[in-house]
Amino acid sequence: MMNGLIILLGTILLFGVLYYEKKKNRQPLLITKSILSLLFVITALFQPRPVPVYFHYLLIGLVFCLVGDVCLALPQKKAFMVGLVAFLLGHVLYIFSFSTLVSVSYWFSPGLFIIVVISALIFLWLRPHLKAMLIPVLLYIMVITFMAIGALAVFWKSSFQVEGRTLILVGALSFYVSDIFVARQRFIKEEYRNRFLGLPLYYIGQFMLVFSVGFLK
Repeated sequence: MMNGLIILLGTILLFGVLYYEKKKNRQPLLITKSILSLLFVITALFQPRPVPVYFHYLLIGLVFCLVGDVCLALPQKKAFMVGLVAFLLGHVLYIFSFSTLVSVSYWFSPGLFIIVVISALIFLWLRPHLKAMLIPVLLYIMVITFMAIGALAVFWKSSFQVEGRTLILVGALSFYVSDIFVARQRFIKEEYRNRFLGLPLYYIGQFMLVFSVGFLK
């Protein structure tokens, strides 16, 4: 029941975020986006915790992502850099959380090569536009790629119930894809379509990861 109410509230807030993005109304956008991002942190606190160590790493990662969301809603270039670092740290914490479910030594799989190839193609696509941001973006792509690989390993190689494993995989991949739209907005072409597609994927991904906490039995 509570998760249903959270999904309803999150959906309403997401429509608000997309509306203010469309109108380019920055102040209400910052407020609405911050509340929506705070919601996934609060939601995590109310989930059952059958694997406490997974929850603790994930929660810290969610807090870093909350910081990243606030920074990316600000216009300053310095804020974008702070947001990038915050999301980078968030992904590192997600990697730690997945490693508590499946040892990193078991992450090797054919799917790993597919994700690595996709990430390499994304980097080659972005590279001509990165300039001074080349190294930070490369590092970010490497970390988020490893995060996606970890989620894939949890899905295929852990013995937790399928609902939890599916939430982790789909959540991580949704986050991964949403970052492609963030990169396109920042480095390729600024247009509303990036927000319209990327933001729902991002929040769907985050809430799926949050809800996975209670399904790892």
